Amino acid sequence: MGFLDKAKAAAEQAAAKAKEGVEDVQTKRDLSAAYNELGKVSYELVSGGEVSHAEMTPLVERIKTLESRVTEPAMAGTSTSASTEAPPPSDQPPAMPT
Repeated sequence: MGFLDKAKAAAEQAAAKAKEGVEDVQTKRDLSAAYNELGKVSYELVSGGEVSHAEMTPLVERIKTLESRVTEPAMAGTSTSASTEAPPPSDQPPAMPT
């Protein structure tokens, strides 16, 4: 077997391993998405009173607390006037003082 044949065989093996790695990563992403979806459905069922479990209740309360933290600043930001907000960042460098 010549050098080029060995190089070709090594490249084919590397490509096969890379493909397996990509498939593993995609499977892990799909699994994570399934867990996420299950969690959202579970949260909705527990918060709606359709399901009750001692282990789920503190997690639901934690999510509610975190959601309130996210929505409170957003709601507070809508009541402020535009004059108190900082101007959006510019693509240009600041002007030099004269």
